[in-house]
Amino acid sequence: MNYEMEELMPIVSDLAEQYNAFESTSMTYEKAEQLLGAVLYCINEALGQGKDADTLLPAKELSARKAYEMGAEWVACKTKKALEMYNEIRPQLICCGNVCLYDTFVKGLPEFFKWYDIKFAPQNEILTLDYPVLKDITQLTGIDKVYEFINCIRLEQQFLSKFKEPDLIHILSRHEKQYEDSMDNICEIVFTNVIMHILAGKSLSDGEFGKADDQQIENVFIQENLEKINEKLENAVKILVQEYFDDNEDMLAYLLSPMKGIILRFITHLDLD
Repeated sequence: MNYEMEELMPIVSDLAEQYNAFESTSMTYEKAEQLLGAVLYCINEALGQGKDADTLLPAKELSARKAYEMGAEWVACKTKKALEMYNEIRPQLICCGNVCLYDTFVKGLPEFFKWYDIKFAPQNEILTLDYPVLKDITQLTGIDKVYEFINCIRLEQQFLSKFKEPDLIHILSRHEKQYEDSMDNICEIVFTNVIMHILAGKSLSDGEFGKADDQQIENVFIQENLEKINEKLENAVKILVQEYFDDNEDMLAYLLSPMKGIILRFITHLDLD
């Protein structure tokens, strides 16, 4: 729903008064623009971009101020949930010495929660979130982006927890000797290793890959079309999620999100395109 500027400006004005602590001091254009952004961000949250639309009133029943107030409440609630989720993950974080993951999650996120301005700048996430996750969150902003980032890490940690750390380190170091300094997603590296086992028809406990295994993977791509390969892998991942993650739909969707990219990398590596 689009609100006219005359509906928005009284809310921005009230925010400006609070920002200036009710003192009649002038405000820069940049700051006024920031406060308008804060109002719009909260309104968008209330209109369904940040929560289940089934729980919302129809947009036509919401005044701009009511939408803003509902959205501001949701921003505060989501920030609290994000912090709770972060605190659950942090003590048992599996990073295998990867600096990018550690610095982003352990060093960076506490700074976000320390400085995040819920009222006057909820649209800003402050951090660059350098560690890449498997889901595209580039279009999100503010607490929506940070919450989704933490949730992605939560799913990755659940996946990685099914492996012993020495095995994880072995997989990562086999992929890249200096994996500690890599900015690649460590969960994707391990998941790709799982995909390789599926394609080669090997159990995860079967040990190292040999030339025969590499040839088997190449034969799969030679003999079957991409649609069939993708279907085969998706079915295998579904079975994996059913067995190890109680058929968790969020986990399934998350693990399937990089599948096309993984398959394309196989094709490039095998020089089959």
